[in-house]
Amino acid sequence: MSTPAATIAARLDATKAAILARIPSAKPKVGLVLGSGLGPFADTLQDLVKIPYGELPHLPASKVFGHAGNLCFGKSSNVEVVCMQGRAHAYEGHPLESVVHGVRTMARLGASTILLTNAVGGLVPTWSVGDLMVISDHLNLTGQNVLIGTNEDALGTRFPEMSEAYDLGLRAALHRVAAKHGITLREGVYAGLSGPCFETPAEVRMLQLLGAHAVGMSTVQEVIALRHMRVRVGALSCVTNVAGGTEGNPPTHQEVEETARAKRDELQTLLSGWIAAAGELP
Repeated sequence: MSTPAATIAARLDATKAAILARIPSAKPKVGLVLGSGLGPFADTLQDLVKIPYGELPHLPASKVFGHAGNLCFGKSSNVEVVCMQGRAHAYEGHPLESVVHGVRTMARLGASTILLTNAVGGLVPTWSVGDLMVISDHLNLTGQNVLIGTNEDALGTRFPEMSEAYDLGLRAALHRVAAKHGITLREGVYAGLSGPCFETPAEVRMLQLLGAHAVGMSTVQEVIALRHMRVRVGALSCVTNVAGGTEGNPPTHQEVEETARAKRDELQTLLSGWIAAAGELP
């Protein structure tokens, strides 16, 4: 049974109060969710302050390797930023309300623009491991939706509009930063599955027929929750493995981590430049 929306609001307020008790000046304008292998970007923030998820009420800790589990506050390009250094996943057994509690908390703190990052399996034969992809749209194939249940009008409308779930301006900003630094960016549709197993060859063929360019086990519910709260959302994926059946070698989580580490410099350049651009938005 879904958690009543009033309880969701109370939990958000409790988490926000706990953060402000430790960092009274926390007023982030921009938020980032750092997925598998991408967490080290948070360590580049100026005036960095970290709070482990386990020290905040209602914020679940991820048990997945590569997700440090810290809420990080600081500045990048003189913009106040909050970063989730790793995320919780539904496949770990967390209810969806808990999975999106972190991004909802960032929005509750004042972050009006949020960039989500993730590691994905590539579905396009001509793409390569290590490619970076701006998400233009998604397919929610998890069989779930975080908004099922009683709606709270204070958070958002009963039927949030999703025709531009991934903000055009934020996508354009990523492309501008990439072009400036000579970084190649793909753009495509993200298929969100529940996980935790990787996809079968038949599932890969299905996803390709549906028009997906990459597949992963996160992000979709976060986007739905944020758009419900009228937050501008962008998303950036790192192709860290080839989805099952499209090459001879099956994917592994170690492969995901190693590829993300190899792309760290490019990702940090992209994220820093994107934050500067997002900080200039009204």
